[in-house]
This record gives sequence, C-alpha cells and structure tokens, in this order.
Amino acid sequence: MKLAVAGIAVLLLMAATAGAVTFDVTNNASATMGGHRFDRDYGVDLARQVLSDASCFIWGVFNQTSPADRRPVDSVALVVTDADGIAFTDGSTIVLNAGYVDNYTAGDVRAEVTGVLYHESTHVWQWGLQDYDAHWWVFEGVADFVRLKAGYAPAHWVQPGQGSSWDKGYDVTARFLDYCDTLRPGFVAVLNAKLKDGYSDDYFVQILGKCVQEVWLEYKAKYGQ
Repeated sequence: MKLAVAGIAVLLLMAATAGAVTFDVTNNASATMGGHRFDRDYGVDLARQVLSDASCFIWGVFNQTSPADRRPVDSVALVVTDADGIAFTDGSTIVLNAGYVDNYTAGDVRAEVTGVLYHESTHVWQWGLQDYDAHWWVFEGVADFVRLKAGYAPAHWVQPGQGSSWDKGYDVTARFLDYCDTLRPGFVAVLNAKLKDGYSDDYFVQILGKCVQEVWLEYKAKYGQ
C-alpha cells in the first residue's frame, strides 16, 4: 500500500509540473482530407490532452520527477499539415503529416495517432539529440520503447527476439531496450541521463556490466532466435 501511495504521489507531482508547460495544437490542413479526418476522428482537444499525458508518462519512464532533471522546454506544439512521412519533431514542435492520417487503414486511427504522439513527444524530452545523426537508432529505439510501454505498439512491429541487429532502431531496438529494462529496472532512464553527453556503447557495460553485443546475443537466445 505504501508503494502504491508513493507511486500516486509521484504521478500527481508530475501532473502538477505539466501545468507549467503549455501544449498547443494547430491543424493547418483542415481543408484537406487528412486534416478533416484528424478533426473528425481525433481533434485538437484530445491531441492537446495526449501531449500533456505523454509528457507526464515520459517523465515517469525517464525518472524525471523534478523539472530540473528534464530538458528545458516551456511549450510543446503539434502542427498537423501536409508533410513527408508520418511525423517528425523539430525542437519542441511535432509535425504530423495529414496525408498519413488520411491514408491510415491498418487499424484504429485514434490509437495510431496517439502512439505517434507518444513517440514524437519522447524526442521533445529525451537528452542527447545533438548526437542523433551519428547514433539515430538509439534515440528512435528509446522513442519506440516509450510507445511500447504506453501500450500503443502497433500490430506490425517485430516480436521480442526478432531483428538482425540491436541497432536497427525503432521497434527492433525498442524490444531490445525492453529486455535490458528487465535486467536492470530503470535501464532506459539511466541510459537517457547518460545521453546528455552523447552516446557510447560503453553505457551498456556501465549499466549492465556487459557489452551490448553480449547482451544482444543473450536476448536472442532467450527468445530462441
């Protein structure tokens, strides 16, 4: 009971600090089919709430109960517009491609957009993005790890143990990080904190006591891959 009460207290604290961050949503594509679908099936109000909820969730995953632990971000914005791909994040602005929303037919569009927003919100808050170009797979893997832990992993993702290399990024790396988190609860939180100084394979040795390749082989063996 004490642990449950403590956990609730932490969540309430993070929710309170979320009030110090503003969340803004703009649909610049309302005249398009994708923008219309966003308004009809998702909406600005829900998107704003999801941005706030996602931020609180990410702070929890990263063990950042105090604003002093986080990247200095005062506002998070979502812009729905015609763009390439699915979505991307520039600083604290998330851009969602209206065309992707329009063409999404693989399942519940509301769950998909929410999952995308959890992923992209992670890029707003994670440390070390100055090292993104050299080690993009780590940052995309952490973002998909957050999406996975939030319960928004889509059906097409690889299953645990699948993938040819841990540094494939996205779902492959997310599944591997999830395994690492079972070896050392809070692994991703510690890894994110270390990423302030850029990425190094040695972080696996520092946190788990083993090199990343050794952990990867053990992961593959666990799932018979």
